[in-house]
Amino acid sequence: MLNLVLFGPPGAGKGTQSAFLVEEYDLVHLSTGDIFRSNIKGQTELGQLAQSYMNQGQLVPDGVTINMLEAEVDKHPNAKGFIFDGFPRTTAQAEALDVFLNGRQAPVSGMLALEVPEEELKTRLTLRAATSGRPDDADPGVVQKRIDVYNAETAPVAAYYKNQGKYHGIDGVGSLEEITVRLKSAIDSL
Repeated sequence: MLNLVLFGPPGAGKGTQSAFLVEEYDLVHLSTGDIFRSNIKGQTELGQLAQSYMNQGQLVPDGVTINMLEAEVDKHPNAKGFIFDGFPRTTAQAEALDVFLNGRQAPVSGMLALEVPEEELKTRLTLRAATSGRPDDADPGVVQKRIDVYNAETAPVAAYYKNQGKYHGIDGVGSLEEITVRLKSAIDSL
């Protein structure tokens, strides 16, 4: 089973690249952002709670996120593997994911980290706000807060996977095709 953590700051291109990788490797894409947005659109209790954190540029608490993700994995018992997009965001989440996947004899195969300079991220998020209607991308203050939270709380997760020899840094600047080729090369070397 191929289980990939697609990692990077907001606007790095995780969702865009996931679409190509899902098709290429026949994987299930699990985006915590999509899961949250679905709950928000459905106005579920969880969605309203997630929205309150997201509106402030904060992370949704680990327990809520982990339980939701496990339920999504359980919906795909015959999957060849998963791309975890936007998860884990904390070392505690990475540890919980390992416990969950190792218990299924299907550990994380590797972390693919899209590396993109901060100014490029801001440009991409501004463009995405104009085309996607995502309010969290439209406010420069919220965008900066999301990047700051990523740098302070999420970026350290890379060290967790580096210590396991599973970290693969990928240059996330260039054309979509160039970045996809870099990702595929890293995956094929796992």
